[in-house]
Amino acid sequence: MPSWIVALPDRLDAFLGSDGRMLSRAKAQKAIEDGLVMVNDDVVTKAAHRVQEGDKVSLESLGEEKESEIDPCDLKLTVLYEDAACFVINKPAGIAVHPGAGMMAGEKTLLHGIAYLYKKKGLPFSGESVLVHRLDKDTTGCLLIAKTPAAHLFLQQQFETRTVQKTYLALVAGVPELATATVDAPIGRSVGNRTKMSVNASFTSREAQTTYRVIASSTPSAGSGVALLECDLHTGRTHQIRVHLHSIGHPVLGDSAYVNALSERLTQEFDIRSVCLHAWKLTFTSPEDQKEHAVMAPAPQTLLRAIEAAGIEWKQ
Repeated sequence: MPSWIVALPDRLDAFLGSDGRMLSRAKAQKAIEDGLVMVNDDVVTKAAHRVQEGDKVSLESLGEEKESEIDPCDLKLTVLYEDAACFVINKPAGIAVHPGAGMMAGEKTLLHGIAYLYKKKGLPFSGESVLVHRLDKDTTGCLLIAKTPAAHLFLQQQFETRTVQKTYLALVAGVPELATATVDAPIGRSVGNRTKMSVNASFTSREAQTTYRVIASSTPSAGSGVALLECDLHTGRTHQIRVHLHSIGHPVLGDSAYVNALSERLTQEFDIRSVCLHAWKLTFTSPEDQKEHAVMAPAPQTLLRAIEAAGIEWKQ
């Protein structure tokens, strides 16, 4: 029975549906309604129940019937690091991490590719205990995968306590005035568009912090310019980097959801066709040897071409 210790107050369904604990918030809500979730060893059947810092949340097995939903499929995934407890893959762009609402029938996700790797390795596969965290559909780079439920819990606890270091590359519109800064702004669902997130201070918002550093930039002209940022995530909210950078006036190029006039113009001018956001480095402690491992995913060609098109000289 997997269990977690709550680090920050939250709705129970939101807690279970985030950071790779369950495949989706909808599945979390069903598990809660079915009496499969306990808070401090008491069964809770209300999805809106507020969990508090220090609460223990436990989830009973969901059974094997759902495993047929994830058929193994060879997606030619690149493994960047592997030991007996976990591995890190280099996620390609344009593929969702797991099945969700709005997807086409038969559409393959990263979980289908992970199931294929498990089959090749002779490992038992469970969709609920392999993803330690998540990346947006169009984001590339390091994604940590657990091989066993025990490893899954061990690794997720590091994300809970924020001892994992997550560093991203982001190519953005405009050059920030400050060479380095921390964006500290809560993120929640956008009131005007429920498919998007926004910086706000509503009851449902969750704290979020992102530190950026300008590591290269083009020469600004007429107030434009482009910058390559190195971003450290201190929390793991949905669309966090994209929302935070948009909120300070520097949207990620190639992003169609969080835009301004400059980012739209530059995306078209440089013929950018995917979000210029890459999970570059991931540092974590493996349960296999209790040692810290730093893994780097090389920047994809799509991002390198966009950097070159923007007139930025940079070597990773």
